[in-house]
Parts: sequence; C-alpha cells; structure tokens
Amino acid sequence: MRSLLTVSAAAALLFLTGPVPAVADEGDGADRTFTIEDPRITESSGLAASRIHPGVYWTHNDSDDGPYVYAVDSRTGKTVATITMQGVGEPRDVEAISLGPDGNLYVGDIGDNLDGSWDHVWIYRFPEPKRLADATVRATQFDVTYADGARNAEALMVHPVTGRVYIASKNEDGGGLYEGPQKLTTGGNNVFRRVGEVPWVTDGAFSPDGRNLVLRSYFSARGYAFENGRLGEDRAVSVPLQGQSESVTYTADGSAMMFGSEGERSEVVRVEVEGGGRTPSAGGGGGGTSAGDGEDDDGRTGTVTGGAVAVVVIVLALLAAKRRRG
Repeated sequence: MRSLLTVSAAAALLFLTGPVPAVADEGDGADRTFTIEDPRITESSGLAASRIHPGVYWTHNDSDDGPYVYAVDSRTGKTVATITMQGVGEPRDVEAISLGPDGNLYVGDIGDNLDGSWDHVWIYRFPEPKRLADATVRATQFDVTYADGARNAEALMVHPVTGRVYIASKNEDGGGLYEGPQKLTTGGNNVFRRVGEVPWVTDGAFSPDGRNLVLRSYFSARGYAFENGRLGEDRAVSVPLQGQSESVTYTADGSAMMFGSEGERSEVVRVEVEGGGRTPSAGGGGGGTSAGDGEDDDGRTGTVTGGAVAVVVIVLALLAAKRRRG
C-alpha cells in the first residue's frame, strides 16, 4: 500500500494543477452511473461488464471476504446474483476480474500488500452464468509466478480477441505489464513475463476490440494503444473524482468506461468514450471529457473546490484503515 505521505502529495498536486473533469450520465437505461446497494460489497475492487446480461457488472470484494463474485444491475444498483466459487483454495487478496472471449470470468487473486511475500498467486476461472441467480460453480485455479520475482498487483486484463491474460503490477516507483502464457494450464506454474513499463496501477481494462488498454490509479489514468501484445502510444485519460479508486471496465458496447471505488454504497461512474471505442484523452484537442468543460448528472458545470478536499480526506482515511488492517 502506498504511503499516506506519497498519496497526499499526489492528491495535492492533482488538485493544484487543474480541475477534475466533470462526468455526464446520459440516458435512463442500463450502463449509467450507479451506486452499489449491496451492504456486503464494501470493497469493490474489480469490475467486468457482462456480455450476455446487458447492463450487468461483475464485481467482488478485496481481501477477507471469501470465494464470492457478485452480479450488480446498473439500472438499480442491486445484486442480482451471488456466485460462490468451489474447487479453489481460500482467497487471499482478490483484486481484479475480467471477462475473456471464451465466455469465462477470470478472477485475479493477485494482491500482495507486502510486495513479494507470496511466492505465487492465483487466477480463478469459471464460465459466466447464463442465468442470473445465486449459485455455486466449480472454478479452475491456476498458479501464477513472475519471471522476475514476486510482486504486488491489482490489475488483471484478458485480451478480448486473443484471450491472453495480462497483469499490471503495482509499485509507487512504477510497475510492469506482464504477459501470461498463450494458454493457462493447471498442474504447474504459469509464468508471466514483463513486456512493458506502466505507472502505479490499481486496475485496467481492454476496449472491446482489444486495440486500447486503460490503466487507472487513485487519481489518474492512462490509455495505451495496444497491438501485437505490446504497449504503444500513451495519453492521459479523464477520470471522475472518487474516494479509493480501485476499478475500471468498458461497457460491453465500448461506448463508455465505468470507474468504480471501494466503500459502502460506492458509486460506479460512467465516462463517455469519444467515437464509441477509442480511449478518451484528457482534453485539449483530443476529445473525451476534458477538465472543466463537462457537466455533471444534473447538467451543472463540474467543479472540485469543495469536493476535492472531502475526497482527499476520505482517501487518506481509507488508506490509514487499510494499513491498520494489514
């Protein structure tokens, strides 16, 4: 976990260098900004948009919850299915979830707050349920190691075309993008190898066509062109102002990104993707939601003066509490 001093400095720099982009929530149907209403979900740490249940998002808690994955309907914020994974060990620190082109959900038990205390981590895989109802499913467990040694990570992304799994490590001095084997196997280690350099990351997601990768942190995000398994040109991405910002996913149609955070009744915020599939820039000739020129859900121009202070206080409190638990 990043030091409170470092996080405070990052927050101060963000708020001194410019306003946070306001976010529009258009329409009254699915895939809009919503609040997770389930009192069991207090540490939503990953998001994945369902492909067979429109408007439904899969999420999970961070550590100390169990082998559970929740389906939340964006129309109401209510949980419409609780899935219990069977056939896996006791989860340690579940940080990410992603939906592959094979129709399977991949759950990343990849967190390591001591940054190298586990000699291996796990990925769980099970088919996305065709019916939304509470159920127990048999999941496959894969052992994962890194070619350059153990490390902390919170972002797992399955490429929507190739099905290859990628992990972005989390380090305050910069992390790495790790590529898994062409196919995950049981009965041995799946070695992930470093193929790129990334900033401090709490989650990531591929666009539905696989041509863009977005990686977020607590206060910012970056978008990358992605081709042949490698990172290309990168650019800043507009993000909403949230508390402990932990998750991101694209909507199933690629028209927007959904940004989530931890906490009770946490909000998942929709940010439009200009062009319906290209990662949005941070303003200034590139489109997307730019700083200070958008409107919030009520049509008001967005500002951050009062909200920024509140959010920084909340973030620091959450981080302090998490450190005490660790």
